[in-house]
Amino acid sequence: MASGPGNPVYYVGGAALFLVCALKLPPLARRRRDPLLWSAFAQLFAGGCIMLLAAPQSVVALNRATGITNCAALVVYAALTAYSGASLLLIIHWRPAPPEQTRRAARWCVAAYSLAVLTVVVLFWAGNAPVEQVTLFDSYYADTPFIREMIVTYLLAHGVAAIANVTMCRRWSTEVHGSLRTGLRLLVAAYLLHVGYDVTRLVAVGARWAGHDLDFLIAQVSPRFAALSAVIGAVGYALPLAGPRAARTVQVVRQLRQLAPLSRLLRDVPTPGAIRSALPWWRTPWAMLLMSRKTALYDAILALAPYCDPAVRDAAYRTALSRCPDEAAAAASADAAMIVVALERRQAHPDRMPEGAASSAWRSRDLVPVSLALASPVVRTVREHHRIRAESSRP
Repeated sequence: MASGPGNPVYYVGGAALFLVCALKLPPLARRRRDPLLWSAFAQLFAGGCIMLLAAPQSVVALNRATGITNCAALVVYAALTAYSGASLLLIIHWRPAPPEQTRRAARWCVAAYSLAVLTVVVLFWAGNAPVEQVTLFDSYYADTPFIREMIVTYLLAHGVAAIANVTMCRRWSTEVHGSLRTGLRLLVAAYLLHVGYDVTRLVAVGARWAGHDLDFLIAQVSPRFAALSAVIGAVGYALPLAGPRAARTVQVVRQLRQLAPLSRLLRDVPTPGAIRSALPWWRTPWAMLLMSRKTALYDAILALAPYCDPAVRDAAYRTALSRCPDEAAAAASADAAMIVVALERRQAHPDRMPEGAASSAWRSRDLVPVSLALASPVVRTVREHHRIRAESSRP
């Protein structure tokens, strides 16, 4: 008997599919009647089971547990046929299409692959496979009545679904962008590997019919196609789900870093929502941390409002516009300069409110540009000018 890849090749592929399957459980619990989620869950779960059950060690264990010679072949091939139908059903529900067209295609898919699964089961019991084959079942029984028809049935069912999915995913990938496009292209690669799996096995079976021996295609080549397609397919299905979430996390983390200068500047302003009272990052999700940080910053700026001088802001705004015609950047620099001066005025006179201060002097709605503007030359100029004036006014 030819030796094939070890059990880890199968188990790694199965673990990858089960991992993505687990990621589908939370949304499935929230939307229990969503056919798309159920199709994805069924397809990933069936794929994981196939990879685990197809491992040589699992094949032997299943045959011993049932007491039926080659029962593992029946289970794996029936499951592989069901997986083929589930993968096709998933793409049918996933791709944009009129609801009635989707329902009609889904009904045909379920009916066709239910019949294919039933055919595999019936042909196995009608045939005779008395010799246990762990890795070379297809080629060993390629000439056995009914068993050969079972082998061709599951391979054709699997191949048809793979080719259909390649066509639909490739066509759909040209209409979308971002992580969905990348995920679809990975699925195209995964389904092409499925086709490679079917072709290598059919070639080996055909060689047996012609009196030749190409068993290494079944024992060594096709399992590697299956394992690699499982890993790539798992990433392809996970990426559209995890991609936007990862992008949002990156955006939140970037905003937290951009707010760091303003956070350091105002950390000593005593308010109920002070920055130092925000939850530590390891105890809260990133989005909640960003919200907490912004709330604390707004509270600190509100506490400085009595010290804010609209005249400082207007002067800084004119200076910024003279250097750069970008009004948004000039407004952010002006607000940043006003906050810096207000903080220094508060530190110099914590118990005295300056005349003419107005809480309405604050203009900006987005804190990030203000935080970034703290390093601008305009803010440094206004800050230095205020210090010179403050020192000259001292007795």
